[in-house]
Amino acid sequence: MNNFKKLTVYQKSFDLAMEIFEITKKFPKEETYALTSQIRRSSRAICSNLGEAYRKRQYPAHFISKVSDSDMENSETQIWIDFAFACNYINEGVKNKLELKSDEIGRLLFHMIKNPDKYKGKS
Repeated sequence: MNNFKKLTVYQKSFDLAMEIFEITKKFPKEETYALTSQIRRSSRAICSNLGEAYRKRQYPAHFISKVSDSDMENSETQIWIDFAFACNYINEGVKNKLELKSDEIGRLLFHMIKNPDKYKGKS
């Protein structure tokens, strides 16, 4: 595997970021520089850190560190989802759908962290 964009976790996290982007277009203007920008940034950072991790895969410690950063951003995204729900910007169905996607991404990231050799590629 020589392209991080083919990774299932990358595709799922990219899709989540794009879904969040679409949902946040309806958030109030007063949230533009707070909740809206933060949830967009953290959801996009999941993907961007995966891209960086993939380029570091020949160095297991660096790879794990960058995948861990993706996991951290995924957790942050979950917190912003909670805020969006608490502020009544999304309903419970949307919240649950986003959380399920984020939880799946978290499981895939955990697998990468625990099995870095599977992503090493050919020497």
